[in-house]
Amino acid sequence: MPMSNETKIRIAAAQINPLVGDITGNAAKVLDAAIRAKKAGAQIVVFPEMVITGYPIEDLALRPAISKAAKEEVEALAKNLAEKDCGDLLAIVGYLDREDKPLNAVALLYGGKIVAKYFKRHLPNYGVFDEFRNFAPGSGTLIVRYLGVDLAVAICEDIWRDEGPMAELALRNPGILLVPNGSPFECSKDDLRLELLKKRCQQVASPIVYVNMVGGQDDLVFDGDSIVVGKNGEVVSRAKQFQEELMISEVTVALRSATPDFVISDEIKAPVGEVKNEISERLSDDEEIWRALELGLKDYVFKNQLNSVILGLSGGIDSALVATIAVDALGKSNVMGVLMPSKYSSDHSISDAKELAENLGISIRTIPIEPAVSSFKGMTELKGIAEENIQARVRGSLLMGISNQEGHLVLATGNKSELAVGYSTLYGDAVGGFAPIKDLFKVDVWELAKWRNQLARNRGEIPPIPENSIRKEPSAELRPDQRDRDSLPEYGTLDQILEIYVDEGGDADSIIKRGFSSELVERVISLVDKAEYKRRQYPPGTKVSRIAFGKDRRLPMTSRWRERS
Repeated sequence: MPMSNETKIRIAAAQINPLVGDITGNAAKVLDAAIRAKKAGAQIVVFPEMVITGYPIEDLALRPAISKAAKEEVEALAKNLAEKDCGDLLAIVGYLDREDKPLNAVALLYGGKIVAKYFKRHLPNYGVFDEFRNFAPGSGTLIVRYLGVDLAVAICEDIWRDEGPMAELALRNPGILLVPNGSPFECSKDDLRLELLKKRCQQVASPIVYVNMVGGQDDLVFDGDSIVVGKNGEVVSRAKQFQEELMISEVTVALRSATPDFVISDEIKAPVGEVKNEISERLSDDEEIWRALELGLKDYVFKNQLNSVILGLSGGIDSALVATIAVDALGKSNVMGVLMPSKYSSDHSISDAKELAENLGISIRTIPIEPAVSSFKGMTELKGIAEENIQARVRGSLLMGISNQEGHLVLATGNKSELAVGYSTLYGDAVGGFAPIKDLFKVDVWELAKWRNQLARNRGEIPPIPENSIRKEPSAELRPDQRDRDSLPEYGTLDQILEIYVDEGGDADSIIKRGFSSELVERVISLVDKAEYKRRQYPPGTKVSRIAFGKDRRLPMTSRWRERS
């Protein structure tokens, strides 16, 4: 039971999936969630950061028209809430505002109007987000008294710094801290968030409601995982990952603990009825990555008003994994496979590709490429790698031709290891509109394939990925008896070096200290540094690691710098 200086308050965390630029549609989703929150007896509903505009909006933030439309929509939303009998529900809604510069803003809606605003004078300008020219960080805090409780509001990255708003709130003693978020998924990031929230609970001495959006946006995916923690850092409730959810929580909070900036209501009103706080089960690391890749592809396809995808099936592990992700995300009727054998294609490559298609239940067409390859070779004299790459470019042209004719989105099937060292053919296997596994190292591709097959077995289903595709040695099959190890170190070794150099930002010396030869390290680093021009031309794909090519890590394409031990 709450003590005399405490009360219970019922809060809805509206973990929803907005669409960038769909201001009217996003507002409709907010209204629907608010109505459901009111029916569940919620007194406050909190929505994700920038939910009205969608997020991140990148340079759309520089266009005054979108902030004008967002502000007008928020004002209309306040009136619509009152008309739908939600006027006494306090709604915390993120949107894009503007004065002289864009503002990352939150509006507090109550009684049919905007009663308060909180904003930062910048959008995130590091990590996964592009810089917004010279926007100075905002300062200050906002505390509003509602139902006798002093509610503080912070926006996303406010809580990631000890100083600034957090230091100020620690002095102001809020009863509860509400944090709208647009925090993209990274492997194991949910644990970092929880530890951060526990730390902030100690700092501000109050419960925290952390509401994160869900859904894919270009090459980012947001995983939800909204969390409510009590004033001692204990988890009160936790939402599902990678799913929309309206999480209803009851939290014990202090009464009249601060000097508020604005008073909405000082009347204490306990919530009606009872609510059981739910803590959703966490996903395993492999399932987290799978759900991220699945949702990232699904939202990229459907939010761009596309219906189906097409990809080349080689019988190898990469195309098998991409096809399986696509079927899980889009359904088997929306995934088309094309088998394009050359004279170097092995019998097992053809049979493995056909087995995969049968296991997944997708359509597959076979187009032998030797006639087109021979025609190319007859037109000009190409030898060595240039001759080998004709095959990849014929395949790429066929996929793009079918895409143009039938309207499918082409999926590129390259992985992070290949992308890192430039082991791909521009305008060949690098063609496509989306690359689902471009942020997965090769060793992770194998691991995820094994996990997905085991999931099928656990469900009593046929494992989708042929065992031979998992076990056999990787090969591009562009010449007789070709193997990836002819050009690259073994992937188990290569990926360890890449993880240190790319993901950890280590230099040659730090990699050598981990037990790798200087000759091997300098060779791999040289391949990475020289391949930037290829990475710049590769399709977008879902970010799942801390450091993703094109989003977090960009090298000059023209540079004489070479890392040396």
